[in-house]
Amino acid sequence: MSRHDRRAPGRGVEWEFDRVTFPREFPRNVVTRLLVERAEHGGWELDRVRMTADGTRRVILRRKIIRAVRTA
Repeated sequence: MSRHDRRAPGRGVEWEFDRVTFPREFPRNVVTRLLVERAEHGGWELDRVRMTADGTRRVILRRKIIRAVRTA
């Protein structure tokens, strides 16, 4: 249902992307609730939503990749 990608758009910020597809049978309030849960518990934010002609929602979520830096 989802796929992770990694991209570095520039200036030292790295993002992790997750693609999620919701079929047309899912009502809008259910999709909203599922996306809010992913945002609250996984740290994801909404990047893009596309609705296809058949009613399918294709959502791209993103979150920053935080690299730990070792201190001496």
